[in-house]
Amino acid sequence: MFVKRSVTLSGHATSVAIEPEFWAVVDRYLARNKSTLAGLIGQIDKGREPGQPLSSACRVWALKQVESGL
Repeated sequence: MFVKRSVTLSGHATSVAIEPEFWAVVDRYLARNKSTLAGLIGQIDKGREPGQPLSSACRVWALKQVESGL
């Protein structure tokens, strides 16, 4: 089951659909760092590999956060 959230990146609306477990990691990060979803997704977007889907990049980011002890 995917949960979709919408954000605006560089003036363009987009959405990210990932599993609730990954969103839980994102939400914890945002709460701890007082960040915005759009800001975080923008950072992930800028750092992803060419051709890598944004949703996949978000999952990898979340996994790395868990591995680092978030």
